[in-house]
Formats: sequence, structure tokens, C-alpha cells
Amino acid sequence: MPMAAVASSSLIGFKNFSGQNKLHCGGFKPTIASSKSELFCGSIGFNLKETTRRCNGTRRLPVTRVVSPKAVSDSSYSQTCLDPDASTSVLGIILGGGAGTRLYPLTKKRAKPAVPLGANYRLIDIPVSNCLNSNISKIYVLTQFNSASLNRHLSRAYASNMGGYKNEGFVEVLAAQQSPENPNWFQGTADAVRQYLWLFEEHDVLEYLILAGDHLYRMDYEKFVQSHRETDADITVAALPMDEKRATAFGLMKIDEEGRIIEFAEKPKGEQLKAMKVDTTILGLDDERAKEMPYIASMGIYVISKDAMLSLLRETFPGANDFGSEVIPGATSIGLRVQAYLYDGYWEDIGTIEAFYNANLGITKKPIPDFSFYDRSSPIYTQPRYLPPSKMLDADVTDSVIGEGCVIKNCKIHHSVIGLRSCISEGAIIEDTLLMGADYYETDADKRLLAAKGSVPIGIGKNSHIKRAIIDKNARIGDNVKIINSDDVQEAARETDGYFIKSGIVTVIKDALIPSGSII
Repeated sequence: MPMAAVASSSLIGFKNFSGQNKLHCGGFKPTIASSKSELFCGSIGFNLKETTRRCNGTRRLPVTRVVSPKAVSDSSYSQTCLDPDASTSVLGIILGGGAGTRLYPLTKKRAKPAVPLGANYRLIDIPVSNCLNSNISKIYVLTQFNSASLNRHLSRAYASNMGGYKNEGFVEVLAAQQSPENPNWFQGTADAVRQYLWLFEEHDVLEYLILAGDHLYRMDYEKFVQSHRETDADITVAALPMDEKRATAFGLMKIDEEGRIIEFAEKPKGEQLKAMKVDTTILGLDDERAKEMPYIASMGIYVISKDAMLSLLRETFPGANDFGSEVIPGATSIGLRVQAYLYDGYWEDIGTIEAFYNANLGITKKPIPDFSFYDRSSPIYTQPRYLPPSKMLDADVTDSVIGEGCVIKNCKIHHSVIGLRSCISEGAIIEDTLLMGADYYETDADKRLLAAKGSVPIGIGKNSHIKRAIIDKNARIGDNVKIINSDDVQEAARETDGYFIKSGIVTVIKDALIPSGSII
């Protein structure tokens, strides 16, 4: 079986989540500093070429450093020296997103961050794991749509492992709620944070880290926070270098020679696009990459100083609903220091069915996948399910990733991601497909009962052929079914028949039944 992989990661008995191989200031108890000038570990000599850092009197080697240090995806070693420590001075706030209409029908019965990812995980595991690996253990997740499965996953994955006897760490869901002061649901990202400011304000922290719940990337947020403190910023925006082709789909930013943001443009085109070109060497790109990537796009990820957040949302822009289009440009216009921080690694906004499909199948790429779940220096955590190893009986599996607890009989699987507890019967052919698997196993007695009723068990039936499709959890695909979209239909809404087609990708709805002999 060339290139078949079994995905596995869990969080058993994990009490200390701080990222491995990190170099931190040791031997002191962090206290909240009274001014930004006290935030550094001793003295920092700072210029555009080189930084020499002292930590508790110990001289470090000089480090090449620019105004906004570069964060490279999958780095196994990071040199950060935060004082106070991120675990005591930074609060993570993950925004669960809206109704997820572009990801429908995957969001029919679940919130967007709860959508399964990469055979064993869910989308929310990405930002939570990034936080834990960055030594940020106080995390809130804001949501208002279909949050039952998200709540269940977070409580199973993180609740019993976070706190210790001091209860210093947590991952908590905050659902939209009505109050006497605010009878409305969340109106946008900034409004969601504003409605819970009373709670965030109670935490004795220096910064709020605002994250999205539907992005796929690996990032060291300690470097992000360090850059925010070094540049004495009020707000720091994570920025992605872009070429001209992709730039038109994003909100772009223009910076001065110190990396300070001076202008925003939402999805510019033509002359307006050319006007947004910047010298990305200022943020740490080498000359060659800077020529290829002359634009920077906002990733929708921010570090905001506590005082700046409170005054912006309550006093300066009390009616603003969105960070990206209202609060951040507004903060720039009133003279606050808004810095760009370059992230130069794999990042994908999983907002559409096509992006979600491509991101999942990207983990099967060889020799190097787009995103790796195998980085031991910063693992992706999820709930421990205690499933048995996957069983493959005379199966032909190539270029695929197989989740835990699958039973795969004499079938052919190529360039696919097979989710946990998947059952695939004899003679089936699965190509370029994402199977999300199942939430439970059916017993032989269950299957006999289903057969007597003329129904179909969970999984893929005998001699079925599935190509370029997403099969959501607990779907029942009968025998001799063909899901191959031979007519190349690009868009179709057939909810009553159990499927949708978006961008030519067939998506079978969760719990749907596709009868034996069906052709899609």
C-alpha cells in the first residue's frame, strides 16, 4: 500500500500544554507589568538588523530580527521571551463564525468550527491547539449557531485536562444570549466580543488574541504577541504575503517602513490593486519572495491590547459590528498604532465547500502534504476516543489518509481521506473523496434489523463507486450506488434526496440514506 497513512492524535492525561522545545525565561513568577516598557525580559537592544536579548541577566546570542518577526509554519523551535508569560497575560478569543451558509450542508446540524477535518479532528482543534502550543491556556469560543456538537467536542477534548488544581486554564464556549442591555444576537465579530466584554475585562491580562474558528494553519502566537509588545502596538494584525492573482479576493493592507498599517482596501482591482503594493522585505521576506508576493492580506487574526479593546468597542466605535472592515481601519484613522505581523506559511480559510474539500485532500499530497498533522513539536489535539486500529482486509489503498477505528474490506481507495469508524464494503471504489466516517458503530443485530426493514447500514455498500465527493457522518450508501457526477453538474440542491452539488463536488448530507442502485 504505497503512501497510506493512519492519522491519530489525542489528548490523554495532558496537564501542561505549553509548546515543546520553547525557550522561555525561567526562574521567576510572572507579574503583570504596569507599563509596556516593563514588558520585556530585561533589556532589548533593537534595530532593523539585529536584536541582542537579555533574560534574567543571561546574555543570549544575537538574533536576526526585523520590525515584525516572521513566523514560519511548522517551526520546531522558537525563541520567545515573554514577560509576563503568555499563560498569565494573554486571553484567547476564538470566533465561531456565522451560520456557515457557504459550507452548507456540512453546517446543517453543526456549527462551522465543529465540522470534521482530516479524518480524526474538527476545525476548532486547529486554533485551540495553536493556543495550547503557544502557552495560551485561557480560551473562550464564541458561537451562536448549532453549537451542541461543538460544546460536546470541546468538553470531551479539553475540559478534564486544562485546569489542574489551580484551575488556571480553560476552553469555554460562550453562546450568544439576550440581556437587558443587549436584546440582539451577535451582529458581527466586533459585536460578539463587545457583548462579552464584561467577562473578558475580569481577566487580569495585557492582550486579547482574536482568532477565527475556520482557518487551517499552524502558528506560534507567542512570536505574534512578542512582536506586538516590541513595536509598542495597540493592535497587531497577522498578514499573509500574496501574489497579484490571489490578492483580489482579500482585504489588503499598506504599511510604512516600520511595518505600521496606513491604509486598507477591501478586494481591490485594477489601479486600486496596484496602489496597494508594498515592500514586503520590511516584514521579513527575502528579496526574491518579496518580488513574487508584493501584497499583504489580513488573516482576520489580531492581538489587541486590553485598554485599546475596551475603549475602541465601548467608546470610540460603540456601533461597529466587524473588526476587519470597521474597528481596525477606524483605529488606524484615529492614530492608534496598528502594526502588521508577517505569517509566511500554509494558511487556508475553509469558508466554502471547495476550499474545505481541497484542504482535506491536501493532507494526502506527497512527498510533503499542504498541512501536516505529524509535527510533534506542535501537535494538533483532539478528543481521545479510544478506538481500535483501522482494519484493512485485502484492500488496495494508495495516496490516502485513514482515520481510527475503520473497517475496510476488499475495495479500492485512491487519493482520499477516510474518517474515523468508516465501514467500506467489498468491491467499493473510492477516489478523490472525503469520507467523514461515523459517530458510532452498528452491531450485527442492528444490521439484520435494518436489512429486514429494507434499509441500509451506515457506511459504503458493496460495489459502490464514489468519486470527487464529500460523504458526511453516519451516511448510509447502499449497494451498487454511483456517486460520480458523470454529467459534470456544477450546482444542485437536492436536499430531499440527501445531497447537494457545489463547485462540481457532491456532498451527501449527514445521516442521509442513498438507496441501493442510485446514480448521482
